[in-house]
Amino acid sequence: MSKLITIAVFEGVEPLDIFGPIQVFTTADRLLDTDNDGYEIAIVGAQQGAVHCAGGSVVVTDNSWGSLSKPIDTLVVTGGISLRTETPTAITDDDLIDWLADTAEHLPRVVSVCTGTHLLAAAGILTGRRATTHWTTAPQLAAEYPEITVDPEGIFVRDGSIWTSAGGTAAIDLCLALVADDYGSELARRVARALVMSIRRSEIQSQRSKYLEPSKATDARIQDLQEWIRGNPSENLSVHALATRVGLSPRHFTRVFRENSGVSPAQFVEDVRVDVAAQLLLHTATGLRSVARSAGFGSIETLHRVFKRHFGLAPAAYREEFAPTERAIPRSGQRWVRPALISQ
Repeated sequence: MSKLITIAVFEGVEPLDIFGPIQVFTTADRLLDTDNDGYEIAIVGAQQGAVHCAGGSVVVTDNSWGSLSKPIDTLVVTGGISLRTETPTAITDDDLIDWLADTAEHLPRVVSVCTGTHLLAAAGILTGRRATTHWTTAPQLAAEYPEITVDPEGIFVRDGSIWTSAGGTAAIDLCLALVADDYGSELARRVARALVMSIRRSEIQSQRSKYLEPSKATDARIQDLQEWIRGNPSENLSVHALATRVGLSPRHFTRVFRENSGVSPAQFVEDVRVDVAAQLLLHTATGLRSVARSAGFGSIETLHRVFKRHFGLAPAAYREEFAPTERAIPRSGQRWVRPALISQ
């Protein structure tokens, strides 16, 4: 019997929270061999009919929450964000919360995407558990539900049968993990390739890349230095060298840098270098020695030690687990390989 994926929606839902998961599960269903039953998808709302999404699109639900005739295997609770307040705020729906409170704890697997985590929290499903949500509403979740251990950085978090994800495309990463949980990592990799994803991210990765983070520094010298570090990870980035570059003593520089960024110079440098190394591992076929040198770690041993500390995986294992089969950027001399849309 096929596994029923039930997607709960409400007025103001983010469309990607609906269609990202649908695309993953329908692609997996097409790629499964005939010996497996695959997935069936139902969209449910307060009642059968039209639901207005953020941005003006409309989705039509198959059933109301309480009228499904088939048992739910996985419930996906979608999210929505209001930008009409000073800070982004999660949209909630009282009827959905009531239904979740009555239903969710009896289901084999419950998933929230984006700010759907706030709905699970309001229904009491996350009490005493770890969870994540979109990074912009993580402070709201932590403040309103101190009994939940909120991870503001995780792509997704699994706590028993409850899975929660960050916002945006993190829903796709979580659903790929669900496919791997159901049918194995190889199918999840095939789905990622079919969706032309350059990387299948894991729960150990952060929602926010150091490259995409705007500088928190208010001191122009520190802002400029941080940009230079990002562009020159293999340079000498010792505290003394960086302090000299901005014309400060090492002690004064360390204090000013921490005041402007919230971390020490050494931690900032390591984070940037880890990002660089991760991108090289995932998107090129470059050898580990060259990755270590280009990212500024100097040796394979240092690269290995830092990766184990950040990700719990050795660099080679990280590449094996998360890189696409066809590297996005071939090393010199390699033939460019275009990923097949559907790889059998």
